[in-house]
Amino acid sequence: MADPFDDLIEPFNRRGVDLGLDRLQAALAELGHPEASFMAVQVAGTNGKGSISTFVHAALQASGIRTGLYISPHLLSWCERIRIGAELIGESALRQRLFDLQDLAKRHLLTPFELVTAAAFCAFAEAQCPLVVLEVGLGGRLDATTCHPNRSVVGFGPIGLDHREFLGSTLAAIATEKAGVLRPGTVAISAAQNPEVAEVLEQQAGAIGAELRWVKPLDLGQWDLGIPGELQASNGAVALGMLQALKQAGWPIKEATIRQGFACAHWPGRLQTIHWRGHSLLVDGAHNPPAARALRQELDNASGQTARRFVLGMLAHKQAPEMLRELLGPDDRAWIVPVPGHPSWNGDSLRQSCPELAEQLHTSPDWQEALGQAWASGAHQSSPEPVVVAGSLYLIGHLIAATARE
Repeated sequence: MADPFDDLIEPFNRRGVDLGLDRLQAALAELGHPEASFMAVQVAGTNGKGSISTFVHAALQASGIRTGLYISPHLLSWCERIRIGAELIGESALRQRLFDLQDLAKRHLLTPFELVTAAAFCAFAEAQCPLVVLEVGLGGRLDATTCHPNRSVVGFGPIGLDHREFLGSTLAAIATEKAGVLRPGTVAISAAQNPEVAEVLEQQAGAIGAELRWVKPLDLGQWDLGIPGELQASNGAVALGMLQALKQAGWPIKEATIRQGFACAHWPGRLQTIHWRGHSLLVDGAHNPPAARALRQELDNASGQTARRFVLGMLAHKQAPEMLRELLGPDDRAWIVPVPGHPSWNGDSLRQSCPELAEQLHTSPDWQEALGQAWASGAHQSSPEPVVVAGSLYLIGHLIAATARE
């Protein structure tokens, strides 16, 4: 299915990642700095960024504050990345903004992410949003969202090893890049981190004059969270800390509206149950080793270490062998599939990289056939666990789109 924005947004796999602030800053200056018309809060980290951003946005909406939300990546449509109030930006509205920005994007050599970020900033400014929630795309120090000049509150999701080709090969290096979102006077919120990461955050906050507040996970017996999973207790705690910092800064936020927002928050593709051809599937966008570890923990917490069947599609630049080792138990089986439209790991390469898991790995030409094979393999079980589909948000997006067409 063709992307309706293919003629306006250059494919990521053609331009690649090109981190930096200069190009977008120059473009925003030419536009008259639309980003200066609203305040922003920013969410960085390796995992949990989208959940934290969604919790904050939902609570601000419940508090009666007209709030924008900018996230990445999307599952089905580029429109998902820009939300104004409770609504996604319309397809025609986004097309017009991207069309209007084409010449400017060419003059300043904007990357696809920078172009969409510029479109989002313009949309938020025109909608007169006083406050916007910005999810970092990649890293932090050189991410396009960091071009926003007024980010007085920042949240950190769990920081782990991912995007090492851009951010560095060690936890300390990656944490340093992500801590680059901090500014003098920033109030930063984080739940527990790896000790190496925590040390970097403390050092960077102290050196730059930011305040770093550590929060404990929410008691899920006391909080109703609309996004499933026990690990949302930590994401919710970061969101709560950010909202409390905003309240201290004078924003009209009450605990009752925070609770209301958290309860109605929705973030698709994360421990989501969907149905395809009469079968229940559990889909999760786990796409790096820390996320795979978290998914495994959620599965074990839900029903113990039972035999499971996975359909996995993993992009070629991802740490797929490490993901498999985090995700698969000794009795599990996994069908490896390509992610539609993206270079991906294949079964042969993974069997060579993970010889200890070779007998558990199967190869299918696409996710539809893999699901059929996975279901057939569990037909003898009286009540098999749902097949789990994971490894890439792009894969999850294709599956969710297919279920919507059924």
